[in-house]
Amino acid sequence: MPHMSEHATIPDPARLVTVREPARGRLRLDLAGVWRYRELLGLMVWRNTVVKYKQSVLGLGWALVRPVVSMVVFTVIFGRMAKLDSDGVPYPIFAFVALLPWTYFAGALAGTSGSLVGGTGLLHKVYFPRLVLPLATVCTGLVDFALSFLILAGMMIWYHDAIQVGWGIVLLPFFLLMAMASALAFGLWLSGLMVRYRDVQQLVPFLVQTWMFLTPVVYSSAEVAEPWRVVYYLNPMAGVVDGFRWALLGTPAPDGLSLAVSLSVVALVLVSGLYFFRKTERTVADII
Repeated sequence: MPHMSEHATIPDPARLVTVREPARGRLRLDLAGVWRYRELLGLMVWRNTVVKYKQSVLGLGWALVRPVVSMVVFTVIFGRMAKLDSDGVPYPIFAFVALLPWTYFAGALAGTSGSLVGGTGLLHKVYFPRLVLPLATVCTGLVDFALSFLILAGMMIWYHDAIQVGWGIVLLPFFLLMAMASALAFGLWLSGLMVRYRDVQQLVPFLVQTWMFLTPVVYSSAEVAEPWRVVYYLNPMAGVVDGFRWALLGTPAPDGLSLAVSLSVVALVLVSGLYFFRKTERTVADII
């Protein structure tokens, strides 16, 4: 039997260190790790919301001001002056229903794209699944969405004679999830690219502004000629906006093929974005 030296020391359990590292393997996304850090995700959502409106006079009121002002401007310019078609419903609510998911998507996309660069302080201090950062940004936007929905509820009561709410309203959460997945999917690509190329930070506002006019926010998708309809729905937010209008206002539903195209794009970009993000997170702390 081996003889133990009198001077041998036994490791102190209090000094043991647990090392957290990203999951090994290219295709492992460590989603279980994200679930283990769900409390951190919740804290980040709370922190993002507080910081966003800290030392602001209106506070959460800004979540109501932005879509309402945009609706008024769009109504005057596109509804009254340009007289764009609004699928047979009053233009104010036609525009506001589209602004609801679009405002959420635009904010979530911009925030997600800068989530890694903005989280530099945390990245250098402690390990946690980096996917928590963009997920927290995507979830933070739901607070503004919920507040804006209160305005929409009032408008639906006001215009109740001009709209037709049918069974499609039960699918509203599906279209909201589609908007969330779209913001996360494209945001993952942009956040990874921004780590290496800060030009992306300047590109995102221009991208969002251009994207809005490629989405049926101020006009009806019925204006798009039939041969180009499938190509048009390569923009997943076109399917989301049409889905919101159908579910809440009773406008024509997006056809199955077009919606399938939008869903396919979201799935493709999300899966590839997760892979790209997973590859980037290994070296993000060193690059930043």
